[in-house]
Parts: sequence; C-alpha cells; structure tokens
Amino acid sequence: MMMAVTLSSYHLTKVYVLHMLSILKDSAMKVEVYYNLHKKVFSVRSTLLGRVILHTDKVHIDNPTFVVRQSGRKRVLSEGVKNVHAFVRGDIVMFDEIGPTSDLTYNPYKYDSFVCKDTQRSVRTASKAYLTLNPTGKPVIQAEGVLTHG
Repeated sequence: MMMAVTLSSYHLTKVYVLHMLSILKDSAMKVEVYYNLHKKVFSVRSTLLGRVILHTDKVHIDNPTFVVRQSGRKRVLSEGVKNVHAFVRGDIVMFDEIGPTSDLTYNPYKYDSFVCKDTQRSVRTASKAYLTLNPTGKPVIQAEGVLTHG
C-alpha cells in the first residue's frame, strides 16, 4: 500500500521519485501536480492510482500540459471557495540543469487558463516545467519550450 510522504528536501524527493521509477521499471510515472493550499506544498497525484503519492516543495515535469477544469473554475467563481481544478500533468523526472524559462501563473479570478506572467498569453503545453516554492513559500511555476495561445 502506497502512502503520501511529506518531504522538504529536494534530495529526499529525488530519492523517492527514483525509487518509484524503479518500481515502474522503464515506464514513466504520469502525474498531476497542484499547489495544496492547506499544506502549503505541491501535491503529486499519480494518474495510475488516482491519489496523492507525494507532497514536496519542488517537482520537475517532462512534457507538461497545463490543465484548468472549467467546471471547477466556475464553482470557484460562483461559490468563492477554492477547489482543485487546475494542475500540471506530465511525467515526473529529474532535470539537472534548468534552461531559459518563462514564468507562468494561474488565478481563477483573472484567467481561464495558465498564462505567461509577462505576456498574459494562455499556455497549454511546454517541454519542461519546474514547480518550486519561493523563499516566502509561494508557488512558482517556470517552463521551458512554452507554446502560447491567444
């Protein structure tokens, strides 16, 4: 039985992910990552298991898709209560180097999708995504190879 694990060290996160990847052998671990407002960390949900397998302060995603479920966003707007309706879906991996990135953001009260902070253009996919917490604990999303729309 798999349990959720809270890790604050990137090294421990890397060890855990490598362990999980060894269990899955050659297949990539497809996940959905969202910022957990209650725990103040990222929750990593396995698409295979359909449940959270990890809480961490840093995660790297290969071939990310930036998903916003419009029904959940509409509920946030009508009820004023946040829910998990936006996340980054892709393969969890370890990148040693980070190339040039674009800063992304999502705010259900301003946007209907993830957007580039500087251009406000909608983002659906990228080649790599880096989700971290800044020194004050706020989530930061950076992506390489961003494809914008609109």
